[in-house]
Formats: sequence, C-alpha cells, structure tokens
Amino acid sequence: MNFVLNDALAGLAGGALIGLAAAILLLGNGRIAGISGILGALVNTSLPATWKENALFVAGLAAAPVAYAAVVAKPDIDITTSIPLLIAAGVLVGIGSRLGSGCTSGHGVCGMSRLSPRSIAATLTFMAVAIAIVTAMRLFMA
Repeated sequence: MNFVLNDALAGLAGGALIGLAAAILLLGNGRIAGISGILGALVNTSLPATWKENALFVAGLAAAPVAYAAVVAKPDIDITTSIPLLIAAGVLVGIGSRLGSGCTSGHGVCGMSRLSPRSIAATLTFMAVAIAIVTAMRLFMA
C-alpha cells in the first residue's frame, strides 16, 4: 500500500467536517451525533419532536456521497465478499452498537471529544476487536 497525499488530505478534510458537524449539533441543540441513537430515535415514534430533525440528518448521510460523486468523482468501489457475509457483518455491527450503548460515531467522535470514560473504553474495545478480526481474516482467509 502506497501513501497518496491527496487521499490523506481528503481523509483529513472529511474528518474535520465530521468533527465540525458533531460540534455544531452538540453546541446548537445539545444533542450527540451518534448515528445509532439518531436512527433509533427516528424509528421510535414516541419521540415526534425530533423526528423531522433525525430524518433530515439521515437524509444528509445518504445525500452526501451522491453529492460528492456528482462534484468530485465517482469512487471506484470493488466489493469482493459475498452479500450474505456483508449482511451478517451489518447485523453484528447493529447488535454491537446496541450492546455498547452507541456506535463508533457516538463514542469515537462525540464521546471521546468530551473525555467520557465510557466512550474511551468503548472506542478502545471497538478498535481492538476490529484489529483482531482483520488480522485473523488476513491470516486465515488468505
């Protein structure tokens, strides 16, 4: 794998935009920009006051890559694994988000920036498990 400065700068800009959006949501309405919490509140119909805001947030998540592809370029995406494996991975991520009381965006971006001990522990756990799984997949699936 080679280092490409433009890719690094694009990642840096994307990370800065995610941080800025999380800060605006927290400072603007006092809400954490955790995607699992926002999606959960969108599905939970007992919270009608935040439904529109959550729907717009999720719509923005879906529209952002489309806008990027229209303005910059379509990324080359090559999915090399099976659809059932991707579905199983998505289900496991959903279960993990529920068990961990939040997702990587909530804990990693918002919780760690607030120095939340629970979020720091959750993010360390997410990262350790991810590293272990990738290492195991590379060793045993090669």
